[in-house]
Amino acid sequence: MKISIITCTLNSEVTIKKSIRSIQKQNYKNIEHLIIDGGSTDKTLQIIKKTKKKNLNLYSLRDNGIYDALNKGIKYSTGNIVGILHSDDFYKNNNILRIIVDTFKHTKADLVYGDLLYVKKDYPFAAIRYWRAGKFYKEKLLNGWMPPHPTVFIKKKLFNKIGFYKTIYKISADYDFLIRIFNYKNINQVYIPKVFINMRMGGMSNRSFKNLIIKSFEDYQIIKKNKIGGLFTLFNKNFSKIKQFININSNIN
Repeated sequence: MKISIITCTLNSEVTIKKSIRSIQKQNYKNIEHLIIDGGSTDKTLQIIKKTKKKNLNLYSLRDNGIYDALNKGIKYSTGNIVGILHSDDFYKNNNILRIIVDTFKHTKADLVYGDLLYVKKDYPFAAIRYWRAGKFYKEKLLNGWMPPHPTVFIKKKLFNKIGFYKTIYKISADYDFLIRIFNYKNINQVYIPKVFINMRMGGMSNRSFKNLIIKSFEDYQIIKKNKIGGLFTLFNKNFSKIKQFININSNIN
């Protein structure tokens, strides 16, 4: 099985090399890496070209934000499975993609997901927050549940059923997409209780107070539009994050 990994970049010179290397070092080799650059003006493109290998495809073009770039990457991808690795992130170890592909091969999974570890931005080996996704059942959606977006790997054919990321949402289109796919009938999800990805703190949604407000507003619109609850769901979605900061080191797999 071929797996396509999509990375969106925009002035990512500080972190992009580590993200690329974490893909290139994977033990599973049938990988297609697509980098969608939104017009970087720093050294991002130079770094990508220096570390470029045969299976890395670079597309440098203007886009309408990260979700528009992800949609482009999905359309360009040729793999059976599609995953995302943000330019600030890297895989927990060199065997992650093999574990994921083996799970697709040996189960009837349409979708595989796992856990995520937040690390310090300037010291990416210091754990700050552990997002344990847990097994899915539909009642969880009412309680504001969602899995860590970058840990979700999907069979490409599912995009024909679910659709792509809705670019009307500037921060929460990933939440909308995950709600739609986990709420869809007859999709087999498999949870692997392992950390797939280390994510540096400081993402778009928590970059400023303004972004937090926008995110909450978009989340509430998505909750109502997808008919999975109301203010209680929104409150739980945010409140549940508190426990991700507790007993981190003892919980990491």
